[in-house]
Amino acid sequence: MHLMSDAKHWLIGRALRSDRLGETLLPKRIALPVFASDPLSSVAYAPGEVLLVLSIAGVSAYHFSPWIAVAVVVLMFTVVASYRQNVHAYPSGGGDYEVATTNLGPKAGLTVASALLVDYVLTVAVSVSSGIENLGSAIPFVVEHKVLCAIAVIVLLTVMNLRGVKESGSLFAIPTYVFVAGVFIMIAWGAFRGIVLDDSMKAPTADYQIKPEHQGLAGFALVFLLLRAFSSGCAALTGVEAISNGVPAFRKPKSKNAASTLALMGALAVTMFCGIIALAAVTKVRMAEHPATDLIHNGLAVGSGYVQNPVISQVAEAVFGKGSFLFIILAAATALVLFLAANTAYNGFPLLGSILAQDRYLPRQLHTRGDRLAFSNGIVLLAGAAMLLVVIYGADSTRLIQLYIVGVFVSFTLSQTGMVRHWNRHLRSERDPDKRRHMIRSRAINTFGAFFTGLVLVVVLVTKFTHGAWVALLGMCIFYATMTAIRKHYDRVAEEIAAPETPSDDSVRPSRVHSIVLVSKIHRPTLRALAYAKLMRTDTLEALSVNVDPAETKALREEWEERAIDVPLKVLDSPYREITRPIIEYVKSLRKESPQDAVSVIIPEYVVGHWYEHLLHNQSALRLKGRLLFTPGTMVTSVPYQLQSSEAAQNRSEGSWNPLSRAR
Repeated sequence: MHLMSDAKHWLIGRALRSDRLGETLLPKRIALPVFASDPLSSVAYAPGEVLLVLSIAGVSAYHFSPWIAVAVVVLMFTVVASYRQNVHAYPSGGGDYEVATTNLGPKAGLTVASALLVDYVLTVAVSVSSGIENLGSAIPFVVEHKVLCAIAVIVLLTVMNLRGVKESGSLFAIPTYVFVAGVFIMIAWGAFRGIVLDDSMKAPTADYQIKPEHQGLAGFALVFLLLRAFSSGCAALTGVEAISNGVPAFRKPKSKNAASTLALMGALAVTMFCGIIALAAVTKVRMAEHPATDLIHNGLAVGSGYVQNPVISQVAEAVFGKGSFLFIILAAATALVLFLAANTAYNGFPLLGSILAQDRYLPRQLHTRGDRLAFSNGIVLLAGAAMLLVVIYGADSTRLIQLYIVGVFVSFTLSQTGMVRHWNRHLRSERDPDKRRHMIRSRAINTFGAFFTGLVLVVVLVTKFTHGAWVALLGMCIFYATMTAIRKHYDRVAEEIAAPETPSDDSVRPSRVHSIVLVSKIHRPTLRALAYAKLMRTDTLEALSVNVDPAETKALREEWEERAIDVPLKVLDSPYREITRPIIEYVKSLRKESPQDAVSVIIPEYVVGHWYEHLLHNQSALRLKGRLLFTPGTMVTSVPYQLQSSEAAQNRSEGSWNPLSRAR
C-alpha cells in the first residue's frame, strides 16, 4: 500500500485541498491551447482529407478545393458565433448537454451527451494516431510499432492530465503556440515568395499524376463527391464545443473569457486552414486515397513502399526547403500538437461525465474530483476507451477519421435548436427594448447555426455512413442505452430507499438482538471480539464455530472449558467441510424462528500491512460477509486486530517508522 501511494504521488503529485480549486482555473493564454488544441491542430490533416476525396476524380477536381475551404470557413464562423451565445447563456459548463436538456427535454440532452462522449473518445484516437503517423515519417520504429507507440502516448497524456488542468495546460501551451506561429510564418513566407519574389515553389509531389478512380464526373456524382470532400474538411470544426463545456475552468469573468477564447480560436483555425489550402494549390500538392496504385511518377505507380506525407509537411518542404531549420521545427511542432490535441477531449469528457453523473446518468464516481482536483475517473475511462479504438483500428487515422465528426454535428444541431427555443422563451417575458434587440439578434445567429449544422449533419451521414460513420452512430446508441439504464437504476434505488413520511418497519426497533461471535480458535482477535460483543446491548450472546476438522474442534472445546469463558459455544457440523453455508443457514433459522429479531454477526479479523499477506488471510471472512449482506435482518460487524506489519505500514506512510521503536 505504501509503495502504491508513493508511486501515485510520484506520477500525479501530492493531493490538493478542495479550497485550492481556484488555483487550477485557467487564464486565456493557457485556456486556448488546453481547450482549442483540437480545432487548431486539425489543420494538419483536414486539408489533406479534402484533397484525398477530390483525388477520386483526378487532379482536375483540385480546383474545387478553394470553394470547399470557403464553405468550411462560413461554417466555422457560424458555429463560433453560435457558441458565443451558448457560453453567455449557459456558463455552468453543461454546454450542449445542458442547452438541449433544458430546452428540448431529457431525451435530446441524452442524445447530445452520447454524441459528445463518442466524439471525445474519437478525438483522442484520431489525434494520437495522426501524430504517430507524422512522427513515423521521420522515425521508422514508430511506424513499425504504431499501436504500441499510440498507447504509450495516451498513457503519457493521461498521467499529465491526472496531475491537474493548469499544470498540464502549461506544458501543452508551448508546442501549440510554436505550431500556430510556425504555420503563420509558413503562410507569410510562402505569400512573400510567391507574390513579391515571384519564386516557383513546388511540393515534392508536384510532378506526380493522379490516376482517377472515376474520370469525368458530372451532375449528381460530382455534387456527391464535393459534398463528401466538404464533410471531410469539416474535421476542422471538431473540438469547438469543448470551450462551452469547459467554461467553469476559466478565470473570472468566466463567460467573457470563454467567448474571447472561442473567437480567437475560430480566427486562428480559419486563417491556417485557408492558408494551407491555398499553398497546397500553389505548390501543386498531390494526394491520393490509394497512393500505391493511384499516384503515378514517371509513368509508373509509386508502389507500396511509398510513404504519403501529409499536406502540411509537403507545403512546408516547398516553402522552407527540405531539412531546413524552420521545416524541422514545424514538423516537430505538428507531431507534438497532434498528440496534445487529444487534450481537448481530456478536458471535455471528464467535465461532461461529471455533469452526467450528477444527473444520475453515469456512475457517481465520475462526479468527484481526484487528489489533484481533476476528474480522475473520467480521465481514466476516456483513456481506456481510446486505447481500445486504437487497438481495434490499428492506429490508422484514415480509417478512424471516417468515424469522426458525426457526433459533433449531432450536438451542434440539437444545441443550436435548443438555443432558438431558449431565446423564444425569454422573448415572451422580456419587455426591455435593448435586451429584446440583443435576444432577437442572438436568436437569428442560432437559427442560422441550427439550419447550417443540420444541413451538414445530413451531408455527413449520407456521404460517410458506409465509410465508417455507422460505427459512431452505433457507439452513440450504446452510450444512450447504457445511460438510460443507469438512470433507471438510480431512480429505482432512490424510490426504494426513500424515507417514508409515516412510521414503517425500518424505524421500528427489533424485538430482540441475537449476537453471534464467529470463532475458529482461541487467540487474541477472538478474545477482543468476545470482549467487544459483551459491551453491546444484546438479548442473547453466543460463540459459533464450524466443525470442519474434528481434532481442532475438540481442542477448541477443551480450551474453552479450561479458560471458563462465560459465553456459550455452539459448534455446527459440516459434513462437506464448508464454512460459509452452515453459518448462513444457522442465521436464517434464527430469523425464521423470530422474524422480529435482529441477528448481529461479529467477525474477528487480522489487519495486515503487505499486499501478499492479504492473499493469506481473511478470505473466508470476505466470502462470509458478502453472503450475509443478502440475508435480511442481519447486521455484520468486523472487529479488527492489527498485526505488527500493519502498524509498520502505517508508520511508514506517516514518515515516522523506526524499526527500533518497538524494542524500546
